[in-house]
Amino acid sequence: MIHHISINVSDIAKAKEFYSKALAPLGYTLISEFPEWSLAGYGEAGKPDTWIHASGAAVTQTSHIAYVAGTKEAVSAFHEAGCAAGGTDNGAPGYRKEYSPNYYAAFVHDIDGNNIEVVFMDPSLSA
Repeated sequence: MIHHISINVSDIAKAKEFYSKALAPLGYTLISEFPEWSLAGYGEAGKPDTWIHASGAAVTQTSHIAYVAGTKEAVSAFHEAGCAAGGTDNGAPGYRKEYSPNYYAAFVHDIDGNNIEVVFMDPSLSA
């Protein structure tokens, strides 16, 4: 089990705007901030598990992070919100049967090119 992750971003203010909107469909909110370190933590139920950090330099190595969604609608809402918040489409909502028959996901690159994915494992289809 993962306790938390950290995502490097180039601009903390722009990244907070993106992540606040993109992760809202998953129930994530901004929970904790440390402005003196350009650090902000997102999560649900009062526990930040996704931290964004701006080092003051351009991001040269990107990450891929996948979140779990409870419904296909949440996957679609994430994709729509992420693109509307300045992200770039990297895979529209849909089944990725090459991964698993019930793997429903969407992908958005954040403003620094990090690949953010949201996955719903559809129980109506066999794995």
